[in-house]
Amino acid sequence: MLNSMVEISAWIRSIRDNGRIAFIDIQDGSFAEALQVVAESSELPRDCHNGAAVLVRGTLVKSPARGQNVELKAEQIFLLGNCPQENYPLQKKQHSLDFLRSIPHLRIRTNTFLAVARIRSFLAQAIHRFFEREQYYHIHTPIITSSDTEGTGELFSVHHKKGTSFFGTPSYLTVSGQLAAETHALALGKVYTFGPTFRAENSNTNRHLSEFWMIEAEAAFLDIGGLIELSTSMLYYVLYELYKECIEDIRLLSTLHTPELIEQIEHLLTTSYVRISYTEAIDVLKSAKRNFTFSPQWGMDIQTEHEKFLCEIHYKAPVVIYDYPRAEKAFYMRVNDDQKTVAAMDIILPYFGEIVGGSQREERYDVLLCSMKEQGINPSHYTSYLDLRRFGSVIHAGFGLGFERLVQCATGMRNIRDVIPFPRAPGLIPD
Repeated sequence: MLNSMVEISAWIRSIRDNGRIAFIDIQDGSFAEALQVVAESSELPRDCHNGAAVLVRGTLVKSPARGQNVELKAEQIFLLGNCPQENYPLQKKQHSLDFLRSIPHLRIRTNTFLAVARIRSFLAQAIHRFFEREQYYHIHTPIITSSDTEGTGELFSVHHKKGTSFFGTPSYLTVSGQLAAETHALALGKVYTFGPTFRAENSNTNRHLSEFWMIEAEAAFLDIGGLIELSTSMLYYVLYELYKECIEDIRLLSTLHTPELIEQIEHLLTTSYVRISYTEAIDVLKSAKRNFTFSPQWGMDIQTEHEKFLCEIHYKAPVVIYDYPRAEKAFYMRVNDDQKTVAAMDIILPYFGEIVGGSQREERYDVLLCSMKEQGINPSHYTSYLDLRRFGSVIHAGFGLGFERLVQCATGMRNIRDVIPFPRAPGLIPD
């Protein structure tokens, strides 16, 4: 490739012109680093500015400059698309993330969001490769449903513009593909789904979205121990592959936003997961010499401050917490023999927090029916789900992983709205 004639189409990121020689940084989106083009100033087309699209023909040569291996010695430069500077929002400076959120259609052109987009794409492909390796079938679950998987009532209703009942029953945007995935797991054995999910939760925080993507896996003949093995193996696989293949993008984001990012990812790849029961976690928190805002008591939700203490101070490792209080968890989680807890688990990562939640599903018809009634859920709304327990029921388990939270973990971006191309949140749905 060196000393050969090449033709590259790309966008200009910056121009430095001393009147005789021009140095132009161009990017086509495929790499973290820009390619420097060296051209005679007289060869520059008119209106050749930051953001413009160009086609460059020239020779790729070894660069004498420090910090870059090659540069393109231009012989011809053609302007493909002008970019008027007087109203172009992206100027030659470091823009704040707050400002860039106001222009989601253009922020992808910055180094930060190019790196995030490449990492997001790589992680999605790595997820599919992992489940293919584990012989899971990829299935597609409905976007429009009639059920509330989590039983929270935080649903977006679907209505026909004429005001009629299009489906003949109340319908909603899905909050989870779990119930549908269970039907296929109890026939195919091992399945996963990867699709959009919607929550009408009025949380305007840097960790919540109204529309996001979920990876949900379900497997027959799998108990809670096997589920923990599966989910921790998946996290290790995708982060290891990312570290191996996308280190330049990780370095870029570390330089621009999160200096400790590389160290954090390396820590996750070299530290074993600590497994503790919910009861053990509460005991550790109670015995800690800490003035927590929320005093740890058995039966309460484990708060963010508790997660940070367990992962970053006490164990200094990622933590899997299992066997949660029955009263705090969803109706479909398997009741343990003590009748007080369910076979549920969460994975908590240092510097980040909860990333995976899952459980062994309740496979016993009578126990599931009882749990529904205890939580005020009408069993008649879940007849097909109950049928799975009536006909050939077996132990099975599954987990959910919010994809944007995985991307946050991998990029170090602190606001979840910065890891999805077009964020949807309360009061936020731009043109």
